[in-house]
Amino acid sequence: MKSGRRRLSDWIFGYGSLVWRPDFPFIERAPAAIEGWTRRFWQGSTDHRGVPGNPGRVVTLVHEPGARCWGMAYRIEAAVRDRVLGDLAHREKDGYDRIVLDLTFAEIGRDAVAGFVYRANERNPNYLGPSPLTAIAAQVAASHGPSGDNIEYVLRLAEALRAMQVDDAHVFALERLVIGTQAP
Repeated sequence: MKSGRRRLSDWIFGYGSLVWRPDFPFIERAPAAIEGWTRRFWQGSTDHRGVPGNPGRVVTLVHEPGARCWGMAYRIEAAVRDRVLGDLAHREKDGYDRIVLDLTFAEIGRDAVAGFVYRANERNPNYLGPSPLTAIAAQVAASHGPSGDNIEYVLRLAEALRAMQVDDAHVFALERLVIGTQAP
């Protein structure tokens, strides 16, 4: 399925903070993946993990042929879909667009489904793009916003991915660098 097409879905896919903190009612959750995308700390956060003038760094999706990004899929009731999507539109307002992608599940034999995914693209004003991982780690270590320390975001995401038995070299390398920036 091409990204950007909108259709009704009862599934939401999280690959960042939604993995560990969905903050919406769901009736089922399951590890899932999207094909052709990879997770990168290339989005600035001026409303959650940083502030204007000192943005934090949070994840977005970058198209990469052959890549697979694992996260958590949440099935929501159709009766609350509009409210949940409205709440998520507010939560993800700092540069994210909602797209629809196919979700494949870790559970063998389970069919793929269409799911809503929030992605920040390079055209939004808070997109920071690629930087050396050491520079990203320094920015993360220096950032704090209304939702807490940017370091917490990195550590919680790494912890959640490990609990799912997902190997994400970008996240885990950043985690190692960020841990190294913390004073003993």
